Amino acid sequence: MGWAAAITLGAIVAPPDASAAVAVLRRIAPPHRVSVILEGESLFNDASALLVYRIAAAAAMTGGFSGWSVAPELALTWGGGALAGILLARLFLRLTASVQDIPISILLQFISTFAVWIFAVRIGVSAIITVVCYAMIISRYAPARMDAAHRIASYAVWDVAVFVLNVMAFILIGLQLRGIVTRLDASEWRTYGMCAIAVCAAVIITRILWVMAHTTIARWRVRHFGVRLRRPMKLPTFRGGLIISWCGMRGIVSLATALALPSGSPGAFPYRDLIVLCAFSVVLATLVIQGMTLRWLIEWTGVRDDGLVEREVGLARAETARVALRALEQEPPSISQTLQRDYEARRRSGADQSTGSRAERSSSTASVQRRLIDAQRQVLIDLRARDVIGDAAFQSAEEELDLLELTADPRIRSV
Repeated sequence: MGWAAAITLGAIVAPPDASAAVAVLRRIAPPHRVSVILEGESLFNDASALLVYRIAAAAAMTGGFSGWSVAPELALTWGGGALAGILLARLFLRLTASVQDIPISILLQFISTFAVWIFAVRIGVSAIITVVCYAMIISRYAPARMDAAHRIASYAVWDVAVFVLNVMAFILIGLQLRGIVTRLDASEWRTYGMCAIAVCAAVIITRILWVMAHTTIARWRVRHFGVRLRRPMKLPTFRGGLIISWCGMRGIVSLATALALPSGSPGAFPYRDLIVLCAFSVVLATLVIQGMTLRWLIEWTGVRDDGLVEREVGLARAETARVALRALEQEPPSISQTLQRDYEARRRSGADQSTGSRAERSSSTASVQRRLIDAQRQVLIDLRARDVIGDAAFQSAEEELDLLELTADPRIRSV
């Protein structure tokens, strides 16, 4: 295998799948810092790997490679992708500000996401960096522009779409493996099997060495230079580094990039069958070996949830409730007392309230309740903007406000 094809294989199996790791960690409740690191590093690893993949695959197919053009191309694709994502996100928010229909809004989300990716590919910048920056800007400004009904429906549709896409990737790679098996001779099985085992071992061992070396250097840097920083830095632990190094499960990105290699006799990618087999073996081995032993590793290291998200959620609840009560004091006594009784009745699951009485009070309290929810939502957005709470706590508190906003709708309350 030539260097270009080998680097292509490395780029395919390099990026970890954060969704797979987070799905496993969600049942174990590790420290929030570990989950944030895994999600963040996955985004940048995906972008770097796909860029290296594109350069190496082009070199393998054309046989030409210019080392002097790599650095400017990296700077252009990364920087240009970030700038394009920010500008396109602001344009999307402005164009869709007046869209109220929920199906149309969700359809525009799908169309715009794929359009942003295609546009980035057309202008020659990193598509994944563009989409990541595009999504980050929207996630920052959309909560203030989107009501509860739109957000809950959007989350439900996107969760199903992501699940279906993951399933389709495994189905397609399975169909590819069937053709590989039929094309292999008996004498090639040993070579292909040894290559797959070697690649799986290299992926796991390299990540452990890299993460633990980074943890060692980070601890040294914090101990020697952390006191000079204005913001105190938390000392990384070897136990946390060990867990992060073992959370290197591969997934959808490795499968998709392997499937994207050209096939067919004219212009087929060199060693394509071997690369596809190695990619599937890495995904399977990391998901099975690392995924099934991660719980045992966390229990053995004694790492536990630090309760950071729960504390931030409690702070968000207290601040939003304080604002709601302060705003409620400015309302007429009849409306405020009615709304207080309504909250108390909802706390008791509405056991002592009839459907008719709720419908009668809806017209007088729904508008006040919506104003209270808007005030709470602005406080919640401000808490995240000032880094008082993180994204996880923000989303949890936002979900609670969304449910309150839905119950404030007279059409829902009268059902």
